[in-house]
Amino acid sequence: MRRNRSRIPACLESRGGNLPPGGAYQTQEFCRVTYPNPDLEKALARRRFIQGAGAGTVVLALGGVYVLSDELTRDAQAQTRSDGRPRLPPGQRVIQALRPMGGEPGDPSPSAYRLRVYGEVDAPFELTFAELLALPQVEQAQDVHCVTTWSVLGAKFKGVRVADLAERAKLKKSARYLIFEAAHGYTSNIALRDALKPTVMVAHQLNGAPLPRAHGAPVRAIAPDFYFWKSAKWLTGLRFSNHDEPGYWETRGYNNHADPWREERYA
Repeated sequence: MRRNRSRIPACLESRGGNLPPGGAYQTQEFCRVTYPNPDLEKALARRRFIQGAGAGTVVLALGGVYVLSDELTRDAQAQTRSDGRPRLPPGQRVIQALRPMGGEPGDPSPSAYRLRVYGEVDAPFELTFAELLALPQVEQAQDVHCVTTWSVLGAKFKGVRVADLAERAKLKKSARYLIFEAAHGYTSNIALRDALKPTVMVAHQLNGAPLPRAHGAPVRAIAPDFYFWKSAKWLTGLRFSNHDEPGYWETRGYNNHADPWREERYA
């Protein structure tokens, strides 16, 4: 159906009389003023980055410069994972270092940190940062794949496996999903069968050093077989649920499962 140009606010006429995709602006026609919708603007910025990333080796987007390595990309494309899948998912290009991708930071102070493990469990508990460090630790190199098409290979994360925390909490048979809870109400969701894989962890170190604040300090989730928005930064809780609960990006047009090898970027 054709849009009625007479109903387009004057402030959009400079855009050629077209409303932004996805309804990114909420309008008040009586005063002919356009109000940005921050959530939709953020989602559209991510989509524009994805669409433009293939255009060149250096991409300026989301507040940073992303240098994509053609050589590392070719090398990764030639490698195969132990599960038979290619090391580099389709549509991805390799960069050399993990990039912060925004978000609202939580309290970075280890002394104030608390991790709550609860939900469909028989023995819920809470950990301080010192108590988290006292648990059995694992350090593993993981490949990271961002929905904005960059990947980092072999980033070393240290922390505690989610499976070990789940075992301590004594999961109920009704538990089906894990909801990562983070600062300011951010959440992401993965199925329990994926959450209990040995690669999924609660991490406090990156490449031998404490997590930088931009990467989720003091603690973040790591779920490497999914697009990286699932690996919630500034983690505050592991909530086991008997039903699926799509999180922040999943309710804003992004795929609920987010498998990079299937390019499950959008819903």
